[in-house]
Amino acid sequence: MKHEKISPLQLFYVILGFQIGNTFVFGLGGGAKQDAWLVILVSMLGGFILMLVYTKLSNYYPDDTLIQMIPKIIGKFLAIPFILIYISYFTYLAARACRDFAEILAASMLVKTPLVVVIGSFMVLIVYCFRGGIESFCRMGEAVIPSYIMALSIIWILLLTVDEFDINNLSPILGNGPKPILKEVFPKVLTFPFGESIIITMFFPYLNNMGRKGTVGMAAILLTGVLMTVNLILVLSVLGPEIYSRNFFPLLTAAQMVSIADFLERFDALVILTMLAGVFFKIGGWTFGSAIGIAQLFKLKQNRSVFLGIGTILTPLSLLIAPSQIRHNEIGLDFFTLYFHIPLQIVFPIMLLCIAFIRKKI
Repeated sequence: MKHEKISPLQLFYVILGFQIGNTFVFGLGGGAKQDAWLVILVSMLGGFILMLVYTKLSNYYPDDTLIQMIPKIIGKFLAIPFILIYISYFTYLAARACRDFAEILAASMLVKTPLVVVIGSFMVLIVYCFRGGIESFCRMGEAVIPSYIMALSIIWILLLTVDEFDINNLSPILGNGPKPILKEVFPKVLTFPFGESIIITMFFPYLNNMGRKGTVGMAAILLTGVLMTVNLILVLSVLGPEIYSRNFFPLLTAAQMVSIADFLERFDALVILTMLAGVFFKIGGWTFGSAIGIAQLFKLKQNRSVFLGIGTILTPLSLLIAPSQIRHNEIGLDFFTLYFHIPLQIVFPIMLLCIAFIRKKI
């Protein structure tokens, strides 16, 4: 797959779809209540810094993925544990994204469909796409993401028609001071979704124009932040800060309130279908990072069978990682953020960049 190349626009769409894949339905920054939209803007600034770290690190090793960089920076002996941790990290996050997608779909549309059927069907689609190579996956981004944004815009326009819509729900701005905002920014929203852009280090070597990698990364962070901010402003205006802070899927709740002439209703189905398109890139991105990491660790000449193996593992793994949706959310928001997101998205990449800078200077 290494000989395959993708354009900067294709990579931009893939990373954008990856970041916004399943984030819109969640109540991000709920602890800041009416200032939740400010949480996104502040987190976006942190996302720019992290993307700068990932881009600079890739500039030192332009032909290598993150898995290939690590041995060159800290040595082969020390690199093995970190490589295994990153591969496990990518695999687990792919399973989490599968579980999130299946739980939302089962609760809203496919009520009587077993989760294993929902997840298994989706994984067949992703594995089939990657059997055609990274170019097929990235072409999907070009085709799907513009339609995703268009559908999202339609949902926003519909929210403006809700009788309960009141822009005054956003006031008072900074009514509780900056502390609740900063508490939501770090580590929650900074690591999800902006810190997850570390997956871009697995795509950089396939870019056909290396000089555009910084532009692609920063543009993806910027548009992600803008889209999420607009979404939160509209959802908060419909639901109000109190309901928003207590609702785990506020966009779905807001969409259910849309009613046109008491005839056109249940637009939450449109939200689910939109999320379906975005989650494809979220799960696909983590699956790609895991499979390519395994192939590079064991120096495999072809990785199609690796994608098949990862796809087979993810279906049962997504069901076994937590006994219930509540426990699943607790693990992701508390334990995993503190002990995995922060070290692997922030601490270790910065440490690698510092070591790489010193090695190049010496």
